[in-house]
Amino acid sequence: MNRKKQMSVVALTVIFALILTACGQKPVTKADDFVLKIGYTGSLCEAPVHMAVEKGFFAEEGLKVELIKLAPGTTFEAVTAGKIDAAFGLLASLMQPLSNGLPIKVTTGLHTGCDKVLVASDSGIKTLADLKGKRIGVPSMTSSPIIFAKRALADAGVGVSEKNMEVEFAVFNASDLPIALKNGSVDALAMNDPTAAVAQKEYGLFTLVDSALTEPYKHQYCCSAFVRDNIASDYPEIAAKYTRAMQKSSAWIQKNQDETAKIQVEKKWVAGDAAFNAEVLKTYNYIPSVKGAYDAFGITAKQLQQVGMLNSSVDVEALHKNSFIFFKDVQDTVQ
Repeated sequence: MNRKKQMSVVALTVIFALILTACGQKPVTKADDFVLKIGYTGSLCEAPVHMAVEKGFFAEEGLKVELIKLAPGTTFEAVTAGKIDAAFGLLASLMQPLSNGLPIKVTTGLHTGCDKVLVASDSGIKTLADLKGKRIGVPSMTSSPIIFAKRALADAGVGVSEKNMEVEFAVFNASDLPIALKNGSVDALAMNDPTAAVAQKEYGLFTLVDSALTEPYKHQYCCSAFVRDNIASDYPEIAAKYTRAMQKSSAWIQKNQDETAKIQVEKKWVAGDAAFNAEVLKTYNYIPSVKGAYDAFGITAKQLQQVGMLNSSVDVEALHKNSFIFFKDVQDTVQ
């Protein structure tokens, strides 16, 4: 194409955009046909993703989405490989990967709760301090339950750092943890819902600490929405739509836990009994908050560095600041 024709094409494009604007229509942008790939694993507390689909909150925002089912524990790999653009995640489990370059930005907190430390009701263990010298079963060494357990133990005066480790952590498959406790392989469990709530009910376990109910943790947001860095930078309107939809969904869940649990089971987002799942959801605070997530991140990151789960060389304040993105057209909260 010669220069004269190129200039004509550009001129026509500009004129067309101006005509659309004059008629009150928004010019077509690269975001209009963008399909946001959202990863999910099917956990109970991931309800904001499920309800954003089922109750139309993504559609209400004019957001085109593709839901991609991931195996548990593979979300970060999917983000890094570019297979997904956004997801739902436990704040505490994001911190170490973020410090190692995980390319995401947190956009809002979605709810509190979901981690527990449990013991057998006849164990004689009544407080976290009683766990000194004991063995604690966890689903992995980087999971949210072990992070929460270490935070709570440190607050109770129990050493959990490399230089002063007063407990032992042992990894078991999540479904095998209650059996490990029953046969004496471990003295306590650090688990998250719904498996923690199921084990608690089935085996009559005693709760030492519950992030949904125990002070001060019950006020700290545990789960959040996040997007890939390139979505935040190249498609900020898409990232904002995703965030608003997730906030609306979370706020809806807060008022409709029974219906949420029923839909989750009927539509096969999660397994289990809807009535039981609803009771678990009712222990969480599903009032979304951008500030709530930001504040919780700052508190938790400092504690993780103190107990050795974040390298001492990490600039925690910079990590805190750089891990979030704020949008002018996204409210702090929705109720």
